[in-house]
Amino acid sequence: MISVLIVDDDRLVSSSLKTILEADPLIHVAGTGESGRQALVLYRKLRPDLLLMDIRMDAMTGLEAASILLPEDPQAKILFLTTFSDDEYIIEALRIGAKGYILKQNFESIVPALKAVYSGQRVFGDAIVSKIPALIKQTGQPNYEPFDLSKREITIIEQVASGRSNREIAQQLFLSEGTVRNYISSILEKLELRDRTQLAIFYYRHQ
Repeated sequence: MISVLIVDDDRLVSSSLKTILEADPLIHVAGTGESGRQALVLYRKLRPDLLLMDIRMDAMTGLEAASILLPEDPQAKILFLTTFSDDEYIIEALRIGAKGYILKQNFESIVPALKAVYSGQRVFGDAIVSKIPALIKQTGQPNYEPFDLSKREITIIEQVASGRSNREIAQQLFLSEGTVRNYISSILEKLELRDRTQLAIFYYRHQ
């Protein structure tokens, strides 16, 4: 059974989400809240498997709440469900370590997204994923001076940020897939990042 905490400042939305989620026998809604502050209180009290949260809310936004919760509990699974696909929201959600970001318009994707996040995946709706390459390209070349990165590592980061798979990177740079995997693992460890998505956002945020 997956326990879920729903936080949305629209009670009708929360009620609808609760109905949708509990129609699945594997999901239990542990509680609902209406603000980022309530998200903090309820999460600490209920310790749900997953926090499904809106972004724009009075008093404290979902992003602000997540930026407090995740340092407290790095294993927290936070999935943002919002009507807003603003670039700055997407980047911030990825930066702080949210497990997903999907739009409310895509109601049919909510339950599959929850189950995917629960199983350890990251989930970003098509409308969000399609924005990332453009965001990465907005501000020119990144500044890597504060980091101990070789030219080859920088090239690998750029390839990952462009959305290429290990196989495509290997073909592009005339390396084996195993070598590319080793490079990426080393880079993630050096930069203290968790995965390729965070590496792409690292590229964007250091331009």
